[in-house]
Amino acid sequence: MLEEKKTKVKITFFVILVGISCMLAAMVTDHWTVLSPPFDKFNATCETVHFGLWKLCMKTVFMVEEDPEGQGCGPISLPGAKNCSYFKHFTKEEEAKGFEAKTQKEYNLSAAAIAVFSLAFMILGLLCVVCSFGKGRDYLLRPAGMFFAFAGLCIIISVEVMRNSTKRMIDSEETVWEQYYYSWSFECACTSFVLLVFSGLSLLIISMPQMPRNPWETCMDAEPDSMEPLD
Repeated sequence: MLEEKKTKVKITFFVILVGISCMLAAMVTDHWTVLSPPFDKFNATCETVHFGLWKLCMKTVFMVEEDPEGQGCGPISLPGAKNCSYFKHFTKEEEAKGFEAKTQKEYNLSAAAIAVFSLAFMILGLLCVVCSFGKGRDYLLRPAGMFFAFAGLCIIISVEVMRNSTKRMIDSEETVWEQYYYSWSFECACTSFVLLVFSGLSLLIISMPQMPRNPWETCMDAEPDSMEPLD
């Protein structure tokens, strides 16, 4: 690999590592969406919920004054009793405390599965990039770029599934949640999508054969084909 190309790959590889770190942070945390019920009382407690791909947390907050951001109960940074459980939103309806269990099971399992697929594509892409630094292995940059582009697409699909899950819960008359916002885990996933797709496309461009600077003059300078005399 040429030194100039190697430098470009190293810079792109650094961006890829940042994108992967953002996605891993989004996958293992539970601050994708924050939900809260309507609340107009003060000096009283209320329950707010935040959840991710694997875990749901319910937090009891004591409200002294109105949330300046207008998000109802909260913000969740206020002190309060917190109860987290894995897959609690996949249990039967009477234990879901206002969640549509069927909707959450379908949507969250789909989002989690798609996120796992994106992780698999990231691992394959990393292996290809690392191996491409070997002599004569530039061709591995092309599949690496495709793997990272596919990983980014899986991430944005997972984000959209979670967004639709939240919207459906808010719109349902069977739930108590009326206010919501997307938190920092959601933002990490969106950032990862942008970085990985950008890096994947960059690797594809880097792996393309270098075009001559002046193709027309190159063609004119080529030696003409020798013509054999006809008998």
